[in-house]
Amino acid sequence: MTSVKTAISLQQSLSEQIGVLAAELQISRSRLFALAAEEFIQRHQNQKLLEAINAAYADLPDVEEQSLRHEMRQQHRQLVEGQW
Repeated sequence: MTSVKTAISLQQSLSEQIGVLAAELQISRSRLFALAAEEFIQRHQNQKLLEAINAAYADLPDVEEQSLRHEMRQQHRQLVEGQW
C-alpha cells in the first residue's frame, strides 16, 4: 500500500490528546489518524446510505396512484372471485 505524507494543523490540546491515546493503544499517531479517518468515512457512507433508504421509503403513492391501485384490486377480485 502506498502511503502519502500530509501536514495538518491542530490545536495543541487536541494534539496532546491524540498523543496520549496513541500511546494507550500502542499505535503510532499516524495510525491513529488513519483509523480515525477510516471510521469517519465509513460513518459518512453509512449516513448517505441511510438517507437513500429513507428517501426510497418516503416515496409514498399520491392520491391518483392510490385510486388506481384501488381500482386494480377491485378488478382483480372480480376476475378471481368465482375461481375459489
